[in-house]
Amino acid sequence: MKLVTQVKLMPDAAQASALERTLGTVNDAANWVSEVAFEHGVPREYELRHHTYAELKARGLGAQAAQHVIKKVRDSYTTLKANIRAGNLGKDGSKRRRKAESKPITFRPEAAQPYDDRCLSWQYDQQTVSIWTVDGRVKNIRFVCSADALKTLRECRKGESDLIERDGSFYLAATCEVPEAEQYEPDGFIGVDLGIVNIATTSTGYQAAGRGLNRYRKRQRALRAKLQKKRTKSARRRLKERSRRETRHVKNTNHIIAKTIVTEAERTSAGISLEELKGIRQRVRLRKPQRVALHSWAFAQLGDFIVYKAKRAGVPLVFVDPAYSSRECAECGHIDRLNRISQAKFACRSCGVVAHADRNASHVLARRGEDVWTAGRESRVPATP
Repeated sequence: MKLVTQVKLMPDAAQASALERTLGTVNDAANWVSEVAFEHGVPREYELRHHTYAELKARGLGAQAAQHVIKKVRDSYTTLKANIRAGNLGKDGSKRRRKAESKPITFRPEAAQPYDDRCLSWQYDQQTVSIWTVDGRVKNIRFVCSADALKTLRECRKGESDLIERDGSFYLAATCEVPEAEQYEPDGFIGVDLGIVNIATTSTGYQAAGRGLNRYRKRQRALRAKLQKKRTKSARRRLKERSRRETRHVKNTNHIIAKTIVTEAERTSAGISLEELKGIRQRVRLRKPQRVALHSWAFAQLGDFIVYKAKRAGVPLVFVDPAYSSRECAECGHIDRLNRISQAKFACRSCGVVAHADRNASHVLARRGEDVWTAGRESRVPATP
């Protein structure tokens, strides 16, 4: 299982200057390679090397750095093509899609640059790195991280690492191959119902309310609107300072919720049943005031966190169809639109059970998870002679 471990670099003034110039140089080169690729109809990586490699070497890039610049550009066009094919940039002929297809991809001066083991080496005991720059090899750049992150780097780091500049600070994001724990046979399943009012509700009684997070988002939107309306240099500086703050807060909240759910499943030797919500933004039609809440809902991130934490802990996990789970009675299985009286209240029209709507849905999802697991497990029946 691949995970990304991030460390913060602590360079001195000369080292920071070399890193900054390096990112600027390689991204200028990437913009030129992107223009060449666009002119030649975005050829394959091997062919693109014939058009650009010699010029990149003449610009002062090392052999490996030049190769990574070419690969970075080609990968960005592959991503663009995949987004167009998936419809993420609109339909054929839409303004957004025409804009994306009509010009070369550009890279910011501080955009990330990949490094491999030929141009980046780690010294874990000293907590330093040696890295290629346009000023030559720069050694003894200190890095800081948690003890767990250092252990993961020492034991599992494998593959490329990306040099990132963010708000004047430098980071290395290293790819790590973390072994998955052996899966156990689950004793039942914990259903997890995801939502906006309640971020996650489990069939064991845990409920992560979304009220605080929704209020935080609302306050951040109001502050952004207020600062954008000012149009002053100070307002722009404050907007930059606040950038990505909401993203970090939501990410931290999702990590806490995912860890709580996986820990509970591991403690009780249960599996986890998650609802498959892929494509919900395209399927659901809402009024304009509700769209902000839907598109701010980070359910996919929470699902990804639960998946990778479950793999590390060996917790079985299945995805189930969530259709009508909010209308189905967990006791008798009766499905009726009128069962859902309000956002929070569920009352079965058949058997009369009254329950919290999200809690009832989580029990429905838990049962569906058991059905999926039973249907997908290997047969224990001996083969017929």
